[in-house]
Amino acid sequence: MSEKIRRLRRCQLSVPGSSEKMMAKASAMSVDYVFLDLEDAVAPSEKRPARQKIVTALNTLDWGRTVRCVRVNDLTTEYAYEDIIEVVEGARENLDMIMLPKAMSASDVQFVDKLLTMMEKKLGLKKRIGIDVLIEEVEAMQNVEAIAASTPRLECLIFGMGDYSASQGVSMRDIGGDGGYPGDIWHYQRHRLTIAARSNKIDAVDGPYADFKNPDRYREEARRAMTLGMVGKWAIHPAQVSLAQEVFSPLQEDVDRARDMIKAYDEALAQGLGAVQYEGKMIDIASVRIVRNLVERADLIGM
Repeated sequence: MSEKIRRLRRCQLSVPGSSEKMMAKASAMSVDYVFLDLEDAVAPSEKRPARQKIVTALNTLDWGRTVRCVRVNDLTTEYAYEDIIEVVEGARENLDMIMLPKAMSASDVQFVDKLLTMMEKKLGLKKRIGIDVLIEEVEAMQNVEAIAASTPRLECLIFGMGDYSASQGVSMRDIGGDGGYPGDIWHYQRHRLTIAARSNKIDAVDGPYADFKNPDRYREEARRAMTLGMVGKWAIHPAQVSLAQEVFSPLQEDVDRARDMIKAYDEALAQGLGAVQYEGKMIDIASVRIVRNLVERADLIGM
């Protein structure tokens, strides 16, 4: 159960766990990753009933290759531990991931890890349930390196810029990038989070963009995240799914070229050479490391 699982996260689609209709629609969308939400998208009066709705959806709907995740409530609430217990006991191996919001320290993630470890033993589960963590507070960003290294069960860090904005005191206008700030207001946070994730061999994903009627801006935010090394972005509406999966998918011509580069370099190594000329340029191990990332992503997609 210790081997790290590689999952597609080009798009993580948020779906309210209180809506059977929306969960059924999401299961048929062929999206990389769906998280059924028990936190912000569910009213307090509906949080406990939503657990069983989520279990039913996980157990009865055909999710195909979609990664199935549940976002629980944060650890400061009265709901979190029962969210995990009821969902894991009910869905068992039909659940792939638990998403922990508002993690503040490595110990928060380790608590969830230990609880899942005990439950997997009790239930006799044959696969490990992974953890994705939302970085949503300034304290969490200060601790992001320790959080990223907290447990081998952790698979992904997600930048939640909505709550983070409140934590840092960023204005509503600037959240959407329309406040006149001279540059990408989230560059530092995305960059730092991605470095912490990559240094621990886990994924980094960008959070939501609220204006789902503005596809051009969404695509630009996704492109910025992808450029820094993030592997995907949230969708809060079905209209954003295809945009995310497009931006975070390599072009077939780039994949073919990357495979040719790797082949040329491997042939050079077999001849005792450390570099080789390819398309008029010298390529070496550093060049190959870059394109191997692209090929690994293409292999996950099936390109």
